Amino acid sequence: MIVLGLTGSIGMGKSTTARLFAEEGAPVWDADAAVHKLYGPHGGALAGVGEAFPGVVGETGVDRAALGARVSADPRLLARLESVVHPLVLRERLAFLDRCEADGAKLAVLDVPLLFETGADQMVDAVAVVSADHEVQTARVLSRPGMTAEKFEALKGRQMSDADKRARADFVIDTDSGVETARQQVKALIAAVTQPGWTSLKRV
Repeated sequence: MIVLGLTGSIGMGKSTTARLFAEEGAPVWDADAAVHKLYGPHGGALAGVGEAFPGVVGETGVDRAALGARVSADPRLLARLESVVHPLVLRERLAFLDRCEADGAKLAVLDVPLLFETGADQMVDAVAVVSADHEVQTARVLSRPGMTAEKFEALKGRQMSDADKRARADFVIDTDSGVETARQQVKALIAAVTQPGWTSLKRV
């Protein structure tokens, strides 16, 4: 089974591209959705987060705004949070891959926004980066409710640049020209990595 890492900066169209992979029959694991579940009611991260950050867990799960404010006020706390959450996310990811393997999937996709930043690119066979022109990206992001240019710049500052991601990618999916053009790129990528004799570009 081929494991593909899918990533891309904010506003590049990564979520839509992940959906295109799913529509082509590839199982997709969403890292953000996994964290959301872990933080939700009865989620697996509640005990650890509650112990490390008293007061941020309630009946509905982790208060993400309160947790974010706590970590933003003291960046050193980020390492503490990651030590709680990352092992749980890894367990979820490995369980997903085990299920895919058992189901006989030829390709499994890991949708991870911070794939390079967390070193998860070393755990996949190839990386696909979703990208778009800066003008397209900016227009998409600023059209979101509550988004401002200042917030956008702050978000970009916490992510690896698109140029660096493209340089490290094995495949680039450009979303400038719309969904159907992106779909054709997804189909071509799937055909490439599932053909007989294709070997991992990452794992030894």
